[in-house]
Amino acid sequence: MAKDFPALPQAFFARPAELVAPELIGCRLVKRQDDGRLLWGVIVETEAYSQDDPACHGYRRRTPQNATLFGEPGRFYVYVSYGIHHCVNVVTDRGGWANGVLLRAVALPDEPERIAAGPGLLARRFGLDRSDDSCPVTGEHEVWMALRSDTFASQDLVTTTRIGISQGAATPWRWYLRSSRSVSRRARGDRMPPKAQSWTPSLEQPS
Repeated sequence: MAKDFPALPQAFFARPAELVAPELIGCRLVKRQDDGRLLWGVIVETEAYSQDDPACHGYRRRTPQNATLFGEPGRFYVYVSYGIHHCVNVVTDRGGWANGVLLRAVALPDEPERIAAGPGLLARRFGLDRSDDSCPVTGEHEVWMALRSDTFASQDLVTTTRIGISQGAATPWRWYLRSSRSVSRRARGDRMPPKAQSWTPSLEQPS
């Protein structure tokens, strides 16, 4: 069944985070579970971060904790927020330059619509933690990032500012799927779509 979820190539991630982040909307996060079954969901919200951005973990210096963010693109960078929640990122751009995309929300088929509506909830649902830090997202690990399905087609994205930061707060580097009810927080004035008019991954067919 893994063939139904072909992994994104490393070249996809070897670009600046602000280009990769919106294109990750609609792609799938996939995990091979202990029983062999695949857990998957569709990415519906992302944020971009870059070394020249004061909100980026690598803005000041490289440390043992953020070293993965300075590494080659196409790897998970997982950190602990407020000592409680794990946050899952994918490294982008090039080695030696801190650059990455935070996965903020995923919609899972046939599960509560807000079960992964936020970075901490996403990491918890997929069982991701610091042990997944630096692992490749391109199919060599039991967790990977897969292409969009053909049925996702072209969707309307909202571009807005990032959440939970004090510096760089005005930079419009957050994207989310307007028609999804699984987004962590909507932009001011953007109302949640009625259930009957919202997009859901439940009817998606792997491609």
